[in-house]
Amino acid sequence: MIKKGIILAGGMGTRMSPLTKAVNKQLLPVYDKPLIYYPLSILMLAKIRDILIIVNKGQLNQFKKLIPNGKNFGVKISYAEQSKPKGLPDAFIIGEKFIGNNNVALILGDNFFYGQNLTGKLKDCAKLSKGAKVLLHSVSKPELYGVAKINSKNKIVKIKEKPKKFFSNYAITGLYFFDNKVVEFSKQLKPSSRNEIEIIDLLNKYKKSNNLHADFIGRGGAWLDTGSIDDFYKTASFVAAIENRQGLKIACVEEIAYLNNWISRKQIQNAIKFYGKCDYSKYLKKIASK
Repeated sequence: MIKKGIILAGGMGTRMSPLTKAVNKQLLPVYDKPLIYYPLSILMLAKIRDILIIVNKGQLNQFKKLIPNGKNFGVKISYAEQSKPKGLPDAFIIGEKFIGNNNVALILGDNFFYGQNLTGKLKDCAKLSKGAKVLLHSVSKPELYGVAKINSKNKIVKIKEKPKKFFSNYAITGLYFFDNKVVEFSKQLKPSSRNEIEIIDLLNKYKKSNNLHADFIGRGGAWLDTGSIDDFYKTASFVAAIENRQGLKIACVEEIAYLNNWISRKQIQNAIKFYGKCDYSKYLKKIASK
């Protein structure tokens, strides 16, 4: 069972400069809420309540103004600083003390997930006891992503970063579930030509021992990476379209906490005071009145 989660919210954000020169990308708005709420909501939907957010050096106070400690969401939030990006597996080295003897999930702070059966899938993934599991999503341009080939038992038999020759259209998304060996394996990795330790190399360690599994975001689901300006605003447009059509909010973290009985009606009212007069507060009032 996975009870600990890491959100990797560091990185240079150079593809979105100059927007990211003063503010971390994860604090920029995706429609009506900061980007960080979206990966946070995914861990909360997986019933993971002990969360480490890794941020760039010097940006800690920005995050703490928005999310001091997680109590208002019914979760425990702690922080760690990253001096510079050293590759995704570095999250497990930075978070070694936080992970302890537990299994752990990792979500990239700029990834967006949406789907009808997503909550059930996340809870299933969080039941992992041994090995590693990744979420795959079908894409039209696999050459732009890390790609996985699977067998009939949903085990991954081949993975490659940005393949020049087509062998699968399943991209590896930025959501991963690992057993406790992940810390030891991450420490064994050697930097690649871009001087970072690579997630593909980490996944290959699990594949070698036949312990790398896959699950899928179904055809009706969405996985979006907000790494570039274009993708960032496409994600915002997607959220706006869904929310305005349904009247339901995506990644309303207080709503998730309330429905899980992690916070009380009074805490929802405190959140309304914290946010002030805005559409997000109006939505919370509806939640509190149910």
